[in-house]
Amino acid sequence: MPLLLLAYPLDAFISNNLKKTNDVFGEYEVWNDIYNNKINAEMVVYGSSRAWVEFNPKILEDSLNVKIYNFGIDGHNFWLQYLRHLEYIKHNKLPKEIILAVDIYSLQKRDNLYLHQQFLPYMLGNYNIEKYTKSYKGFRFFDYKIPLIRYFGESTVIKKAFKTSMSNKIITPFRINGYKGIDNKWTNEFELAKTKMKNYNAILDSASVELFDKFLLECNKKRINVYLVYTPEYIEGQKFINNREEIIQLFIKYAKKYDMTYLDYSKDSICYNKDYFYNATHLNKNGSEIFSKNLSSDLLKITRSF
Repeated sequence: MPLLLLAYPLDAFISNNLKKTNDVFGEYEVWNDIYNNKINAEMVVYGSSRAWVEFNPKILEDSLNVKIYNFGIDGHNFWLQYLRHLEYIKHNKLPKEIILAVDIYSLQKRDNLYLHQQFLPYMLGNYNIEKYTKSYKGFRFFDYKIPLIRYFGESTVIKKAFKTSMSNKIITPFRINGYKGIDNKWTNEFELAKTKMKNYNAILDSASVELFDKFLLECNKKRINVYLVYTPEYIEGQKFINNREEIIQLFIKYAKKYDMTYLDYSKDSICYNKDYFYNATHLNKNGSEIFSKNLSSDLLKITRSF
């Protein structure tokens, strides 16, 4: 009992100081904004890393004249994008519109809990986090229930928390309203991938597909406008995916089913210029600004037509 009583304040100490860092590519910052009720957005962006590096809220806000927040979660498909949605609407008011960034990997679920550290400060006793992360290789049953257990083996994280507690240095935010433009030039990631395999087949996760359908139905019932946006991809990268058309047709099917707008930018001229990408699937900062301007212009035409 004394150990358990000591565990709670020590757990809170580590967690609270971890939240102050800008680690895990700014994921702590986004979760903090959610749990601190700091988001009062009329339009939000959901998606993976392609969302948080490609949708510039400032450019979209200036054009559409609405407050926008970008919830892109790095390295994860719709399964954890939906978790973020649940936590967001639990602590903040419902948005009027949602831009859902979709791509080949949106409905393909990975086995490991990539960047699992982002959940550490928030997961103790959190039902939604447990429900949507327990199917991954990462946390165990008691990690969600007992203080400090999940920090065993996380020496780097613990050191970071104690270091933060002793520092008066102001930490520069990694993201602004969830967005971070990556100012990189083209890397050789795509060329390396082609040396390892001739092409790639995206395997759909049936549970993620069901959840995707459920989410669109929920938004439809709550009268939240959803825009499914397929973001730009470098043209050679598109050819690398065997079943690309099959997945695109799935998004088109769901857009028709729920009478939602589907915008496909994979045929845009930007996709033919390597200078706008840092790899085959991610726009660099310059590319993201061009794309955000094009998207805002298209959304403005759509909203004006209502």
